[in-house]
Amino acid sequence: MPLLSGNVACTRFNVISMPDELNFEQEAFHLIQPGSAIKDRIGFVPFELEESYELRPKTWAFRVRRDKVTVDSTLLKERVKELIKIENEQTGPPSFSKKKELRQLAEDELLARTAPRSSIVECLIEHGVVYVGSTAKASTDAVSELLRRIGVELEYKTPWLELGQEAESSIVEAKDPGQSVLGCHFLKKLLEQSDVLVEPVKGRAKLITSEGTHVSLAGSVINEMNRYLDEGAELISAKLIVKEATLQFDGLSYHFSGLKVENAKADHWTETLETRMDSIRAMWEMLDERYLQAMNTASPQEDS
Repeated sequence: MPLLSGNVACTRFNVISMPDELNFEQEAFHLIQPGSAIKDRIGFVPFELEESYELRPKTWAFRVRRDKVTVDSTLLKERVKELIKIENEQTGPPSFSKKKELRQLAEDELLARTAPRSSIVECLIEHGVVYVGSTAKASTDAVSELLRRIGVELEYKTPWLELGQEAESSIVEAKDPGQSVLGCHFLKKLLEQSDVLVEPVKGRAKLITSEGTHVSLAGSVINEMNRYLDEGAELISAKLIVKEATLQFDGLSYHFSGLKVENAKADHWTETLETRMDSIRAMWEMLDERYLQAMNTASPQEDS
């Protein structure tokens, strides 16, 4: 899930505490060896082989790699059938416990010849903020856990957490620490601004009705979305056009995906990353400013 190329997904965290020096090698990624009992492994890797994690003082770029060995369910079912047939022919119908044993045998056989599947999440720590190139909870949790192991404690970076705001809702349940119905209210107000539109043709939106029903819309969603909002639904996420940028913004969790950022041509990957991060930071700055304006709230700096 890239920061360095393609469309960008991004979740932010504030660094609560960290050591003076970060030892990424302490939790470096290691390959799963063939035949190993280990089926899931995660660790840090640099953006490029032999490159430093530290771009400059107090700024680090890193990737989190996860390799996981999983068995194809269809292949597993077919192999279990084969083993049961063999067992039936040799000793008669297998018992329930024997079937479980045969299933485990089939799984072990397939795992032994199945290559791991890899996923990579690109991240940047800069000025006390962690930019994670993903919105998937499994990925952001993995990044948070790995950083915790090397002494970095994080908190979701959202305006309501930074401002100490709280809100309750009878419709929306905040399941994660960074979620709040305040983000849903902000997203609705954001759509009232003249330079913000819901994507008119290939739109996407998610809502929760006043009865608690989850609704997903796709295509030309504006009329149907507005109907639900008029009936008291909360808007969870929507595909937006903000000025000239297109992105899927999740108000509840305050993160975005699908942000189109031009692939900058540069001699070194660090230059490409810096150029793309300018666009990513600009989008976050715009969203943060719009939140303060839309929710009639002073910034933390102004309060202090």
